[in-house]
Amino acid sequence: MIAGPDHRAQGELLRLSTAGSVDDGKSTLIGRLLYETKQIFDDQLEAVERASKQQGADYLNLALLTDGLRAEREQGITIDVAYRYFATPRRKFIIADTPGHIQYTRNMVTGASMADLAIVLVDARRGVLEQTRRHALLASLLRVPHLAVCVNKMDLVDYSQQVYEAIEAELSEFTARLDVIDVTFIPISALNGDNVVHRSQNMPWYEGVPLLYHLEHVHISSDRNLIDVRFPVQYVLRPMNDAYHDYRAYAGQVAGGIMKPGDEVLALPSGFETRISSIDSTDGPVAEAFPPMSVAIRLEDDLDISRGDMICRPHNQPAVSQDLEVMLCWFSDTPMRQGGRYGLKHTTRNARALIKELRYRLDINTLHRDESATALALNEIGRATLRTTAPLFFDPYRRNRQTGSFILIDEASNNTVAGGMILQGS
Repeated sequence: MIAGPDHRAQGELLRLSTAGSVDDGKSTLIGRLLYETKQIFDDQLEAVERASKQQGADYLNLALLTDGLRAEREQGITIDVAYRYFATPRRKFIIADTPGHIQYTRNMVTGASMADLAIVLVDARRGVLEQTRRHALLASLLRVPHLAVCVNKMDLVDYSQQVYEAIEAELSEFTARLDVIDVTFIPISALNGDNVVHRSQNMPWYEGVPLLYHLEHVHISSDRNLIDVRFPVQYVLRPMNDAYHDYRAYAGQVAGGIMKPGDEVLALPSGFETRISSIDSTDGPVAEAFPPMSVAIRLEDDLDISRGDMICRPHNQPAVSQDLEVMLCWFSDTPMRQGGRYGLKHTTRNARALIKELRYRLDINTLHRDESATALALNEIGRATLRTTAPLFFDPYRRNRQTGSFILIDEASNNTVAGGMILQGS
């Protein structure tokens, strides 16, 4: 029986990302949520009203609340990943508003990588596009537990039930071929607020709940891995003062499982076993630590542990390997090629990696595997094998998103060139 259920109840945090094609209304939807939940200051609202008039709009352009970059405001598109916070009495939310342009798909990966739920918007007039499928596939690959498909701009198709059901049927057929756990479809008008916060009188045929109600009530407490204890060490705390002259702790973020003082643990790569003596947070000692808490762990024995090591259970250890089977999402304008060498960052551990072989490139639309491919271009996805210079302590991505993910870095430019998901050791 797991103690301390309070962290899964009132006031829990839901991380969500938005995705969709260009001009599907992602920023407008987020602006509507902020507006309806009273998260906007008066001066912000006045600034948006002025900017709306300057653009010639005869309505309040709520998209301007999230399109913060000047280039975005001038072009009317989202370029960067904009993070926004809002809260209701039931739950807190962090939204990653990600770009719709195909050249910014990498930003969508960034925003969705830690999301509990992804909102994929579809323009009711245009239906399911390539980018819609791309983002649904990425949400599946990134193991986002919940997918909310919002068919937006229903006001521009006269709130047609037939149009909505055709889109729902087409995308349902596509997502059925993906590894998606939970998919919910909601017809909305972000501009007018239909089915965003309140039930729409314009769509009496829709029997589901509004988007905000769904966001408040979707069950996420069982999505995190609370079984496998994983604690990548980020920093060794050794304060050099009289008050803490004998204090030694290991700081980091809990990536899996629940840890308590007195628990037996094992340190990798050394393999030495000890017990947890205490767990400290910024608010003082805590009785237990669980994902995604950031804590400092003190051990009963003085072991040689440093950044990049991992603390786990003696009888529940992660896989350890230098040879990996992975899925790669390529972020760089410079194509990936077999034999390429890159820097690799996995949890708190750094290494170098060689791309030994590209198994196949995945076609976004058909899900066909092109096994003749030898390279990945910008925004392409494929399966590959890697060899690292140092062993990694990992779990398959489907079991633990933190210990199963990594990034590849061009060591010359220091640019992130790919995001990866570990399938298994090879």
